[in-house]
Amino acid sequence: MLLRSVGRAARHRAPALQFHRNMFIQTEATPNPESLKFLPGKAVLESGVREFKSFREAQASPLAKKLMQMEGVSSVFLATDFLTVSKDPDADWLPLKPLIFASLMDFYAADEPVLAGDDDDVDSLMILDDDSEVVQMIKELLELRIRPSVQDDGGDIVFRGFDEEEGVVLLQMQGSCSGCPSSSVTLKAGIENMLMHYIPEVTEVRQFVEDDDPLEGIDDAPVIRTSPKRGGDHPAASI
Repeated sequence: MLLRSVGRAARHRAPALQFHRNMFIQTEATPNPESLKFLPGKAVLESGVREFKSFREAQASPLAKKLMQMEGVSSVFLATDFLTVSKDPDADWLPLKPLIFASLMDFYAADEPVLAGDDDDVDSLMILDDDSEVVQMIKELLELRIRPSVQDDGGDIVFRGFDEEEGVVLLQMQGSCSGCPSSSVTLKAGIENMLMHYIPEVTEVRQFVEDDDPLEGIDDAPVIRTSPKRGGDHPAASI
């Protein structure tokens, strides 16, 4: 995934549309072939972003929980006006997409809350009173120059810290950008070059990688199979 700000050629195709009764859902390809961006035409989150990489994490969101129950879905990323669903490498979008469309339609028809309870997560790019001047500049550049391009590709960027002695910025990629084959190019050729250009104190940008969850798999979801049944039980996918 290369940022537009560093000269990436335009690659967006016309979004696919899937009509469901009184709403239609757009889909857009992302630089990551294992991730697909869905635009339901309705608000997803009021503000901020959330990512769920396991069924246990998805308990905080009825929408993410519904999607994570599907066989082949590996993570769900929620933003204000879109969501990105990532799949396992051996899963096929052909049977999976109709199930996602149907789940989104059912979810919005039921008027359920996207998040269960209060959302206490604070946007990592929010400038805080105790941030140093350098950290404030880093966050401002990420918010204004980097985040729009990353979110347009179905992902987001999280500020994880700045080592003022070494000048190292720690960032985490989310959504379609998490695990994307070109994410390292984005960090080095795009984000690192820009931060080093505007902020001399920055010497390097590194990707923050979370440790594997030791509780992964303990509360596994009841799996919704994605293998198409004979007789056309699944609606045709929009490819």
